[in-house]
Amino acid sequence: MDRSALTVRVPDEGQPDTGPEFEDFFRAESATLFRRLWLITGNRAEAEDIMQDAFLRMWARWGQIGAVQDPTAYLYRTAMNVFRGRYRRAILAARRIVTSGPAEDDFERADDRQVVRRTLSTLSPRQRAALVLTEMLGYSSEEAGRALGVKAATVRALAHQGRAAFTRAMGVDDA
Repeated sequence: MDRSALTVRVPDEGQPDTGPEFEDFFRAESATLFRRLWLITGNRAEAEDIMQDAFLRMWARWGQIGAVQDPTAYLYRTAMNVFRGRYRRAILAARRIVTSGPAEDDFERADDRQVVRRTLSTLSPRQRAALVLTEMLGYSSEEAGRALGVKAATVRALAHQGRAAFTRAMGVDDA
């Protein structure tokens, strides 16, 4: 269809035109716009939604678009604006989902710290030292043994006893 043959009629009092001019324009452009949007989006449903939004926006302003020389170009620009807007919102939503982790509760962390301190205080000083050096500070048994002046095997035994006592004190059941 020759696009220059399309006539644009300005509706009365700025109301959207539902007349034959817009309907003819829709029939002439909808299939082509849909195919192109489908290629852009890769999704048939999304292409259809974008096409409908673009035509709806055109229909709402059809009386003002009468002054536009090429309403087809305006349609494509509108469709691409709709696509970009949806794409931006999807990216922002994905970022919020990916970057938002569980909210940290400072009071809960403080309570946890207090519980750990209280439970560590129930251990013998040697068990507490072995656990802190190996579990919390990441020392190897040999490094912790040198720091405590004992053999690595002793550190492993003390850490094992400390973990067992700690687990009992915390009320954790390993089974």
